[in-house]
Amino acid sequence: MEYLKADMYLNVNVDRSSSFMQFHLGVEESFKTLFWSIFGLSEVISVVLKYDHKFIENIGYVLYGVYNVTMVVVLLNMLIAMINNSYQEIEEDADVEWKFARAKLWISYFDEGRTLPAPFNLVPSPKSFYYMVLRIKSCLIHLCKANSRRHNNELELGVLNSQAKDEPLMTYPRPGEEFISRKSGKHPTRYENIMKRLIKRFVLKAQVDRENDEVNEGELKEIKQDISSLRYELLEEKSDAAGELALLIQQLGDKFGENTMRH
Repeated sequence: MEYLKADMYLNVNVDRSSSFMQFHLGVEESFKTLFWSIFGLSEVISVVLKYDHKFIENIGYVLYGVYNVTMVVVLLNMLIAMINNSYQEIEEDADVEWKFARAKLWISYFDEGRTLPAPFNLVPSPKSFYYMVLRIKSCLIHLCKANSRRHNNELELGVLNSQAKDEPLMTYPRPGEEFISRKSGKHPTRYENIMKRLIKRFVLKAQVDRENDEVNEGELKEIKQDISSLRYELLEEKSDAAGELALLIQQLGDKFGENTMRH
């Protein structure tokens, strides 16, 4: 019985020591403990030992406290740095923002709005009468123009109807003859003149663009001939320059040889 008790005591101690080693020396468990201690979610029991050893336990408390203090200081420094950065950006843009707000306020003074504040804006001002007269005038002008336009259209329709009654619009051709229209003798209307002018403008623009964009075959041949003649001229000038350079080198060599022979 004593042997069994001793064996059980040894097994319990071994299991406790293995769990203690796994809890305190494992990388995963240490990371979890230190990470959650930043947010205050890790318990202080993490540094408590299973056996009575006050010195090591006090060292654990000290290290754990130093870690927490260090993390708090680091986080506070990061917060202060972010606040300083934000304040610096606001201070740099303060002048621009102030000028923009001042310009916006000055521009608002030129806007057309109410002359008087809220209670007194119900009283008609001279400016409101002036604007009312202008609006009535514009409405009358618009109505007069519409009536004159309608009258002109009616006159044109009456003229067309009278011409249609006087002479037929077209004659049916005989077999082998072309179609003859009586309407062609009538003067062209404003719409037809505008359409003709637009067509002429489009055709002229298309012709000018085509003349500017297209390159004739003869022009291409002339360009090729000019390039080839320029190449031959450059080659001839290069060969002439090389010959002159060789002659100068030879003359310099002869003079240098004569001078050396004299000395």
